[in-house]
Amino acid sequence: MHRRPLTAAHHHCAAAEPDADRDGRCAAGHRRAGGRAAGGRAARSAAWSSPGSRTPPHRTTRPLLTADGRPVRLTGSSARTLLARAGQTALLGLDGTTASFAADLSEVEEIEALRLATAHASADLRGLATTLPEPLAATLAYARGLLYWNRHARHCGTCGAATASAEAGHLRVCQGPDCGRQLFPRIEPAVIVLVEGPGPQPRCLLARHHGAGPDGFSLLAGFVEIGESLEGSVRREVGEEAGVTVGVVTYQGSQGWPFPAGLMVGFVAQAVDDTIAVDGRELTEARWFTRAEIVERVRNGPGSGPADSIGGRLLRSWAGFDRPPLPHAEV
Repeated sequence: MHRRPLTAAHHHCAAAEPDADRDGRCAAGHRRAGGRAAGGRAARSAAWSSPGSRTPPHRTTRPLLTADGRPVRLTGSSARTLLARAGQTALLGLDGTTASFAADLSEVEEIEALRLATAHASADLRGLATTLPEPLAATLAYARGLLYWNRHARHCGTCGAATASAEAGHLRVCQGPDCGRQLFPRIEPAVIVLVEGPGPQPRCLLARHHGAGPDGFSLLAGFVEIGESLEGSVRREVGEEAGVTVGVVTYQGSQGWPFPAGLMVGFVAQAVDDTIAVDGRELTEARWFTRAEIVERVRNGPGSGPADSIGGRLLRSWAGFDRPPLPHAEV
């Protein structure tokens, strides 16, 4: 992997949807506006004027908070006033006839943004998410991701002209006279893998990255490269970083990570032998841990990582604490 460091410990957010429904709903219970389930242009227009619509305001991708530390969610005339002042809005989805909008107040001075939102402060969602109910955290994560993308797609990558927001914040269109390119939100897929050792004794591979503490072992993870399959990425990452050759790769589940636009895909892989040869660039150490050692780490040691992370779920499931993330699919 030749991009920014990526470790299992970095991937935790309550926006994870391991058991998301198949009818277009997100973990927050909305029908997401990015697909047909949220309705067409007429439905979106009606949602804008609905008196019950909810708006979680953000400023510089940080949700605004009430005096008691809860995320602000405005409704009625207060929401419509805020939406009118926002530099960017995006329809997140519909819960029945109730719409949820994201609003970016980054172009408004902080004091004025707090006044408009009747807020007292802002917070980093990564630290806030674990304290919130999952549906609310999922809504805020979705809002953050869409607003971030809109702020960073203001110019066309083909001709350099400005782009304009369309389709309720889910599309940007180049305004260049001879271009008109359409830009859609993108994601950056990454893989995370629990590698099982060969032989009758259950063992799994954990590694320690540069900068991690003496006992800061975690699962291997890395970004998917252009032209690569997810399974190929697993095999390459494990081979490049730890010098371990794997055979069967089994899909386990996935997790959204909108910081800014990631998707973490989890796997279990089978090593063909015990050989370990760390690359020395990203890893300082890697070794095999028995199931008893993992159980001890989860119960009394450094743990398995954040409770809402797919890496933690993979490790706890392997140790016998949690159910598997999803039915297995071997490749």
